[in-house]
Amino acid sequence: MDVDEAAPGGTPAPAPADSTAALAAALRLAVARIIRRLRQAHAVGDVSLSGMSVLARLAADGPDSPGSLAELERVRPQAMATTLAGLEQRGLVRRAPHAVDGRRAVVTITDDGRDMLAERRTESMQRLADAIEEFTARERSTLAAALPLLDRLAERL
Repeated sequence: MDVDEAAPGGTPAPAPADSTAALAAALRLAVARIIRRLRQAHAVGDVSLSGMSVLARLAADGPDSPGSLAELERVRPQAMATTLAGLEQRGLVRRAPHAVDGRRAVVTITDDGRDMLAERRTESMQRLADAIEEFTARERSTLAAALPLLDRLAERL
């Protein structure tokens, strides 16, 4: 969006960032608002965002150990244990002994976990699509052009 353009909702567009820190702060705030609003759309007691992230990882990459999942999700093993316990209690993942080393566990997503993941993705995608639909063609184009940069940023964090 050009500096002279108005942001959606009629508010003036922010001044260009004078520093990398200002840009980082504005980006963090925008992403946090998007995530918070998507979270608010789901029922109380629903699977947490971290739980959904684990389900998505297991669905995409296949079974994995709790330690490896904690490392990939960048959380402490204790936090991952809590997340996995909640998912297992709801029947969304299953733990089994490792085929070679029976002292280790392997976590697998269940069919119910895949169903929940698909349902939540559909709900979130629809909410995002509805919001983006209100943007002008030029704004949608700008948003699409920023996606590779956002992906690259996510990989560097």
